Amino acid sequence: MLSAVFPLVRPVLQALDAETAHTLTLGALARLPLGHPPIDDPRLCVTVMSRRFPNPVGLAAGFDKGARAPDALLGLGFGFVEVGGVVPRPQPGNPRPRVFRLPEDGAVINRFGLNSEGLTTVRTRLAARRGRPGIVGVNIGANKDSADRLSDYVACTTGLAGLVDFITVNVSSPNTPGLRDLQGEAFLDDLLARVIAARDASGAGTALLLKIAPDIGLDGLDAMTATARRRGVDALVVSNTTVARPASLAGAARAETGGLSGRPLFAPSTRLLAETYLRVGAELPLIGVGGIDSAEAAWTKIRAGASLVQLYSALVYAGPGLIGEIKAGLVRRMEAEGLESLAGVVGRDAAELARSA
Repeated sequence: MLSAVFPLVRPVLQALDAETAHTLTLGALARLPLGHPPIDDPRLCVTVMSRRFPNPVGLAAGFDKGARAPDALLGLGFGFVEVGGVVPRPQPGNPRPRVFRLPEDGAVINRFGLNSEGLTTVRTRLAARRGRPGIVGVNIGANKDSADRLSDYVACTTGLAGLVDFITVNVSSPNTPGLRDLQGEAFLDDLLARVIAARDASGAGTALLLKIAPDIGLDGLDAMTATARRRGVDALVVSNTTVARPASLAGAARAETGGLSGRPLFAPSTRLLAETYLRVGAELPLIGVGGIDSAEAAWTKIRAGASLVQLYSALVYAGPGLIGEIKAGLVRRMEAEGLESLAGVVGRDAAELARSA
């Protein structure tokens, strides 16, 4: 239903500033009666992290920061939904305006600054949906003014483990000063050790994921993947938004500070994804994020090494109908190649895409 309505309301939403349009959209989703997600073609099923995903197309963190509508979002056809980012104490984030559309580029720039209603509110909402079907994860971070950011991640892990299928440790947001410093090898090792200990102490089988930035060099990638493997991370999310500004950007907002997402992020994030796969192979599942706006883009991410993919920015322009279009396109590609699952596609062209994406 929403897919059919979106073309009618798109002009109204596009006339509003981006954050207001997003707030109204999320509010409408939160008020929808809960229905059943569409039944997916069984060939789209992916089993990773000891979980069966009905399809590989997920919603990236940032859309539903407060876990207001995860079940409505699953009802749109996503195979999984990641809510958040969540930080321990409520914080307003950066002043508005803080999100900007670049329609000419199929892109978005945001500098939200991890605005969050806080751990207690998100925990209450996630506890209320306990027992409902569907795979839901949560992205966690640290308060901007925290004196001990490592303890913030531990607090979020302790508070949310058992209420979600996975927790994504976000050390790659470009909008919290100093946060990306936690990607350094010593900091990251300590962080992962403490977060995994907190997860294990909870007794929950919650998977622990690490989300990385697209702007790191290959030496940094070597160190991060080695640390993640050594500490027993369950999957890597590649990648967050970028602080880079390609010369090709045409949108009037291209000079705004913040993280760039959408189509311009596709090539660098896919190249990093492929490089990551070349380092971890089948040992560590990868979630490919960045610039997915079509079935072809999703297929390329899988060829680069992604077992699962996530999108967000493309929904701003294409609406929820894009989810079904991507899934149908993936099935067509599988039929054309005589495939019964996506497993044989994962990473098969990583070496080529690492050089050319």
